[in-house]
Amino acid sequence: MDLSDAQRLDWLRLIRTEGVGPRTFRQLINRFGGAAAALEALPDLARRRGRTAIPSSRTAAEDEIAALARLGGRFLSWGDAAYPALLRATEAAPPLVALRGDAAILSRPAVAIVGSRNSSAAGGAFTERLARDLGEAGLVIVSGLARGIDARAHKASLATGTVAVMAGGQDRIYPANHAALVAAILDAGGAVLAEMPMGWQARSQDFPRRNRIISGLSYGSVIVEAARRSGSLITARFALEQNREVFAVPGSPLDPRAEGTNDLIRQGATLVAEAAHVLDVIGPIIERGDVPEAAPARPRPDLSERADFWEELDLDGDADPAVTAPPAPEPPALDERSRILALLGPGPVATDELARAAECAVRTVQTILLELELDGRIERQGSGMVALVQR
Repeated sequence: MDLSDAQRLDWLRLIRTEGVGPRTFRQLINRFGGAAAALEALPDLARRRGRTAIPSSRTAAEDEIAALARLGGRFLSWGDAAYPALLRATEAAPPLVALRGDAAILSRPAVAIVGSRNSSAAGGAFTERLARDLGEAGLVIVSGLARGIDARAHKASLATGTVAVMAGGQDRIYPANHAALVAAILDAGGAVLAEMPMGWQARSQDFPRRNRIISGLSYGSVIVEAARRSGSLITARFALEQNREVFAVPGSPLDPRAEGTNDLIRQGATLVAEAAHVLDVIGPIIERGDVPEAAPARPRPDLSERADFWEELDLDGDADPAVTAPPAPEPPALDERSRILALLGPGPVATDELARAAECAVRTVQTILLELELDGRIERQGSGMVALVQR
């Protein structure tokens, strides 16, 4: 049942109250029967536990709703029919998400594609092919709007449908130079989701929060490139906890960007070399209309325990620890030579693909490749392909 405007305002005030995350929010709603009653009872409830809880003001909530509306957005709640059913089924689903774009896309079956920000040219090219093929098969592509693999996945699926999940507020696009990509997603009929408040600049712990939403929207998550400590592996971990499928694209054992994905495959994730490998697994689940909890059991990678991302009020006994971190810094811009080196790996890649991924002229790439070859950094292979020399 969709919330009324008054109920939505109370929900926003409650979730924006310090110490109220998804777990506490659910407990309060269940205990008091609604957000209005919870807001009234919360200060005294916190005081009896030696805490202070001051509900967010009505004015602040009204201002946030108005600011989102000026961007053409609106809030979706657990109770709204348009709220994504797969996300609602997860344990830590956000009570409210800010939506820009077409809500209808959230009802279509989706798969996540995520990976390294410092992706190789070959990994980016494979991502585009995979996203395009899965999109043409009827799947929406979900990703996190980051540089590298995420951006390539979004761009390749504009025509077939893509959803971007932001780590900050709807008015705080990160990285800032992806504002044009957000506009392209919205113009193409896709959607952009954000859990954090308007004006919120993404911080370190906000990216794992975002990742649980990426996996929660999807029947499965494909990891294209990831080092062993990559944030992309957090998406895989959440997918496992949500009983969703985990897929990984293999890479050269000489490339650090493939260590995480190769480990996932060794631990039981489904190897992906083409779109059919994803469709073979999740296609039958979608056709049967199975809810995620009923997905067939599969070997699961052994990943670390989930961190706590909110300082929740202690309503059961043990308080969750606070998490603090500085805002996520914008990475420094790389010069042309550094960009091309970062895109190269042990796997061969074509010169024109390097030029496209590095956003350089082909002539410039050819000159830099010649310099790298003279320095012994690359080797040329057949059909104009080049690869990084492993020392």
